[in-house]
Amino acid sequence: MEKEIKYSDLTNAVQTIKDAILQGQKRALETINQEQLALYYGIGRYISVNTRDKNWGKGFIEAISEQLRKELPGLRGFSASSLRKMRAFFEEWRMLSDNSFVETNKLESDAQNSFVPTNELPTVRFKIDADFPIAAFMNISFTHHYAIIRKVKDTEKRKFYIQYAADTKTTVEELEQIIEGDLYSHRGELPNNFKKTIPDPLLAYRAITMFKDEYLLDFINVEELFVREKDRDERTIEQGIIQKVKDFIMTFGKDFTFVGNQYHLEKYGVEEFPDLLFFNRELAALVCVELKDGPFKTSYLGQLAAYLRILDDEVRKPNENASIGIILCKSANKKFVEYVIQDYDKPMGVATYKTTVDMNDRFRKLLPPVEELEKLL
Repeated sequence: MEKEIKYSDLTNAVQTIKDAILQGQKRALETINQEQLALYYGIGRYISVNTRDKNWGKGFIEAISEQLRKELPGLRGFSASSLRKMRAFFEEWRMLSDNSFVETNKLESDAQNSFVPTNELPTVRFKIDADFPIAAFMNISFTHHYAIIRKVKDTEKRKFYIQYAADTKTTVEELEQIIEGDLYSHRGELPNNFKKTIPDPLLAYRAITMFKDEYLLDFINVEELFVREKDRDERTIEQGIIQKVKDFIMTFGKDFTFVGNQYHLEKYGVEEFPDLLFFNRELAALVCVELKDGPFKTSYLGQLAAYLRILDDEVRKPNENASIGIILCKSANKKFVEYVIQDYDKPMGVATYKTTVDMNDRFRKLLPPVEELEKLL
């Protein structure tokens, strides 16, 4: 008599096999990406040696690309501009090469030590320092790499963005925006208690790297809102954000969805109204943002902690992580905030912001009037 199938056994078996398939597919994709990077690096090195040493004449790269298309119909990714990107990829990471290519393609017996063409590109061998993020380097796409070398010139900064791209799986477009926002200079600078209050270390790391210590809300011009500097308050800034919430989300980070402003909360008949509420897909958590037009005060933490408690009890769904709170204020003593925030058991951080009206007067005078910008747009 055949044994009756148990649903639990079937579920476990399917899950085990499915996990193995997904892991195998992941490893296969990573291998493909690594082979592609090695190929592009080798081609870039080959092109660099021949173009920089004047072995090839003008238009030679274009001719290579055209001939490749003829001999390999349907070939993509090897246009003249792509080949130049490969050359840049090699030249910007030249220090990783063992230089065997240059050495093995030089004729030592020739008086001029001239270049000898070869039909085979040598295998790429990388010389890696102990602190180099080689796993991340080999697991992000070539387009990610090119965005980094094009926008970032400092090697340490490049290492940071390579690791960040690998850890967060960010798109190229998002990575470019993050680089523009200079996350490197603000990484880990946000006074917070995430390591203490978020149990998952990876999730805590993502929260720390996601939020900056200072935000430039340059899309908010309180003067356009007919508010004088001395009359400005949190609601004025809030309305500026609501009017351009997409710009705020792009400034704030990736994967944010706007839930609402002055969001209504109620517990035991007491009503509360947090300024801004978002949901972050990567963190799988609600993010409550409180705006304060002035210096940081310790009372803000208590207020925010109360909001987070109610959000977790009344709004958060079972599959979501604990809500995170961010106080945005005009100024803050980081060391003091870091000191007092550790006594709170809700994930919170304190950042500062600047608006257009806060920008240096000299710099602001260089900007064209808003009316002219609107005409141009």
